[in-house]
Amino acid sequence: ETAIIDEGAKIGIYTRIWHWTHICGGATIGEKCSLGQNVFIGNRVVIGDNVKIQNNVSVYDNVTLEDDVFCGPSMVFTNVYNPRSSISRKDEYRNTLVKKGATLGANCTIICGHTIGEYAFIGAGAVINCDVPGFALMVGVPARQIGWMSRYGERLDLPLGKEGEAVCPHTGERYQLKKGNYSVP
Repeated sequence: ETAIIDEGAKIGIYTRIWHWTHICGGATIGEKCSLGQNVFIGNRVVIGDNVKIQNNVSVYDNVTLEDDVFCGPSMVFTNVYNPRSSISRKDEYRNTLVKKGATLGANCTIICGHTIGEYAFIGAGAVINCDVPGFALMVGVPARQIGWMSRYGERLDLPLGKEGEAVCPHTGERYQLKKGNYSVP
């Protein structure tokens, strides 16, 4: 009852919305999502199915979250690259795309205009200022890639910038890195 859901918002079945959350009327949210306490969802936001958004996250206009994305507590999205209070830049919003299965750790910041690849893993507190390849493990300020992750969320023993193969210890899935291209056979 403390959530504010503006008329026109589209929310899929079995989606849970917690206290002090505001969803704008143009937002589209899929099925089986969980939006924590004090979450804001803008008008031009698209959220897929089974997305988990933890407490204190604002998803601003021009952000798209595909299925199975995890947004950790207090992580940050932006939509204007060079904001100024005295200058309106609403016509300069940059699109941000977070692909299927990606994890965005607590307190990380995603600078607008970038794509986070599928099943990428952004460490807590990292600042993303470039596109992120699928399955990449990114940490630091600014973030840099330090490894590779499986779909299950386990670090894989694969080299950076070289060829290699690894097996996820939990699922048995095999992963290949060939000439900088990562694949799941």
